[in-house]
Amino acid sequence: MTNFLFDFNINEIPTPCFVLDEKLLIQNLEKLNYVQKSTGVKILCALKGYAMWSTFPLVRKYLTGATASSYHEALLCYEEMKSPAHLCCPIYIDTDYDKILEISSHITFNSLTQYERYYPKALSKGLKIAIRINPEYSDSPAALYNPCIPGSRLGVRRDKLGDTLPKGVTGLHFHSLCESDSHALENTLKAITEKFDSLLKQIEWFNMGGGHHITRKDYDVEHLIQVLMDFKAQYPNIQDIYLEPGEAVGWQTGYLVSKIYDIIENQGIYILMVDTSISAHMPDCIEMPYKPVVLGATDYIQGTKRYRIGGMTCLAGDFVGDYSFENDPQIGDYIIFNDMIHYTMVKTTTFNGINLPSIGIIKEDRTFQLVKSFGYHDYKYRLS
Repeated sequence: MTNFLFDFNINEIPTPCFVLDEKLLIQNLEKLNYVQKSTGVKILCALKGYAMWSTFPLVRKYLTGATASSYHEALLCYEEMKSPAHLCCPIYIDTDYDKILEISSHITFNSLTQYERYYPKALSKGLKIAIRINPEYSDSPAALYNPCIPGSRLGVRRDKLGDTLPKGVTGLHFHSLCESDSHALENTLKAITEKFDSLLKQIEWFNMGGGHHITRKDYDVEHLIQVLMDFKAQYPNIQDIYLEPGEAVGWQTGYLVSKIYDIIENQGIYILMVDTSISAHMPDCIEMPYKPVVLGATDYIQGTKRYRIGGMTCLAGDFVGDYSFENDPQIGDYIIFNDMIHYTMVKTTTFNGINLPSIGIIKEDRTFQLVKSFGYHDYKYRLS
């Protein structure tokens, strides 16, 4: 069995389980707060990327609030972050609209038709209104995450806007970054200022969206600060600037802990069958796609035993691989997937009726706290 040098007792953790390390979360929040204090910008937690609300009392000590892309996210923000939501939904739905306005402070419209239909009531309720713009520039590594592709459904292109902001609009909003560095933001702002300069001079607030990988080890935070300060100097009329990363909040803050229940040899490949699912519990690995880091393992090294990790659903493609391990894994050993707190947790499903992973926290004093476990009720009552 591979030995993991943790400063907490891994044997206390039920499997499968998402495990957040509170100490690592605080490190991320402190770095984000450093950017806030150095620039005067406001950083929001994007719930689409990080929605572990049991940690929101901690998060709100550092960040300004949260951004929501649906009524349920807005309600979670209002109830657990204890602050009105910043809304940016691709569409607003009549049955939710009145409710969502009551618990929000800012609203962004994705199209001019949605703006025309819904802005009067938002204005009467005192919300600050923005239009989402399409920068027509993005260095996003995958089309799946690029809102600037031809025929995009996200954001209004410059040729659709006149020279004067629509009635009631006091802000603009863009979101075109994806796991990006500060230079990508700099290039994006250059494209935006070239196209939208006349409108930027009219706004009071500007939301620069998410995708800022601020807490990644190689991210140049000082360059980000300079980019933001330069932009503020260029547009002194803008009173509030917002960044809304989700991934940067939960980046490298924890694990998905699982156990091996079977080992199957097939044509020289050893498949480690674990009590979790790549497709149901780690869908980003298939969507992005990417191969998760497994503690105690490396990418497959020629000449060593080839291991592949298989999930517990009936989907043939429910696996990731290939890996080499420091020590040969055995049935009953832990398989620990690293960096599984952001995005992964919010996308889980109960496909095949398999149970959702539990959720727990390694507290600062290194004790384990089980926050949530799931069961048949969660599977049954999301169906009919």
